[in-house]
Amino acid sequence: MKCKQNQREEDEKKIPIGISNRHVHLSAHDLEILFGRDAKLTIFKDLSQPGQYACEEKVTLVGPKGVIENVRILGPTRKQTQVEISVSDCFKLGVRAPIRDSGDLEGSAGLTLVGPAGSVTVPQGCIIAARHIHMHPKDAEGFGVKDGDRVDVQCYGPRGVVFCEVLARVNENYRLEMHVDMDEANAASLKNGDFVKIVS
Repeated sequence: MKCKQNQREEDEKKIPIGISNRHVHLSAHDLEILFGRDAKLTIFKDLSQPGQYACEEKVTLVGPKGVIENVRILGPTRKQTQVEISVSDCFKLGVRAPIRDSGDLEGSAGLTLVGPAGSVTVPQGCIIAARHIHMHPKDAEGFGVKDGDRVDVQCYGPRGVVFCEVLARVNENYRLEMHVDMDEANAASLKNGDFVKIVS
């Protein structure tokens, strides 16, 4: 009985991984420029976080040194357009995107987005998203953290690492999941659905 209890406690401490590929969050204004007047986002599939979804619509990213085509848009629309790429993407595009928490766009990199109806050049809004954990308040209570805390997270396996300074984002609408980008996932041989653990 004790072994089963210990196993249950260990399982409750596990956090599933979600790997974020490059993507775009569009403002309603930029959506219409890129896809035409009265354009609406079309749901391709729901994402793990409630109310968030991948869209059928895609754009091309254009930087000083190169382009990346077929970059998926995530919905719903936001107040300001935000482009999330990896360090590897920065080299291809020729931009210097800073590592930032989502929504922290002041002074970030600019680039051009091209859609079927037009193009938009954003002076800022392109970032490398900082690693973070989405938590429901009940999850946060169980882990002993609060919104805005930074924690260290261990992933295991032959290329196990400790991810430091992981932002805890706590909201009633969130589902427990840690997000890393493709570069981070590849470096640690992580895949969607793997589990990690807070260690400090």
